[in-house]
Amino acid sequence: MRVTKAKVAEHRRAILETASRLFRERGFRDVGVAEIMQASGLTHGAFYGHFRSKADLADQACREACAEGIQNWLASADLTALLDRYLTPAHRDAPARGCALSALGAEVARQSPELQKSYAEGLEGFLAALERHMKEATPEERRRQALAVLSGMIGALTLARGVAEGDPALSAEILAAMRETLRAKFGA
Repeated sequence: MRVTKAKVAEHRRAILETASRLFRERGFRDVGVAEIMQASGLTHGAFYGHFRSKADLADQACREACAEGIQNWLASADLTALLDRYLTPAHRDAPARGCALSALGAEVARQSPELQKSYAEGLEGFLAALERHMKEATPEERRRQALAVLSGMIGALTLARGVAEGDPALSAEILAAMRETLRAKFGA
């Protein structure tokens, strides 16, 4: 039975969404192709009709996760709204649906140059979304501020996730401190 182009696209989308979620939740090494395909409702054999390898899927899933996150950031009315949504226990506790930069950052450093390039391109997109909220006069100053804000946001979320179960109070304190600091510093 021949599969329509629309169905092929639907299957590909399901695989990418599932892989993106699982990779953000558990990392690249701890998720296998068979698990992704099963969670997508497809057979393992169908995988190679869509992707060359697990590395190819990881690269494309990273791109998709970043694109989704960038669109969410672009929809933010202002920096305050973005900070209030990003630096929260709810976001901390949902890496599978959260920011790809934080969830995948440490792992990307151990992946292929292609995946690192995709991650860097995603990072550039997040920076561009943040630069829209920066008040500095020159593009260089806005970029520098956006880099500082993004680094603070990702660092705080990563640290908060790292201690969430071992010291929940410290985790919440990290998120609140960064949220308040960035709001005060950048007039958000």
